[in-house]
Amino acid sequence: MKIKCCKTNMMAVQDTMDVLKGRWKMHIIAALCYDKMRFSDLQKEIEGISAKMLSSELKDLEVNQLLKRTVLKTQPVSVEYELTEYGYTLKKVIENLADWGIQHRKRIVGKVLEN
Repeated sequence: MKIKCCKTNMMAVQDTMDVLKGRWKMHIIAALCYDKMRFSDLQKEIEGISAKMLSSELKDLEVNQLLKRTVLKTQPVSVEYELTEYGYTLKKVIENLADWGIQHRKRIVGKVLEN
C-alpha cells in the first residue's frame, strides 16, 4: 500500500499507535512471534518489565485480540500466552522495525550489538 498524507492514513497510523503504545507491547509481541510462552518466561525474556506491568500489557493485548491466554491444567496452575492469527499479522512489522533499528544503530553508533 502506498502511503499518502491524508486524514484516513493519519487516522490509521494513530489507531495503530494507540493499540501498540507503551514501552513494552512491542517487546511482548516480538517475544511471542516465535513461540508460546508462560508468564514467567515472558518476564525473563523481557528484561526490566515488572510483573504488574507485564500483566497489564498482556490483558490489553488480549482485549485487542492480539494474543490468546490459555490456563494449563497443571499443578500449580500456569498460564500460557500466544499470538492469535491476527496478532501474527504484526510479525512483518516487528521484523521491519528490527531491520531498521539495526541499520540505524550502524549509522549512528557505527556498530551493531551482538547477542
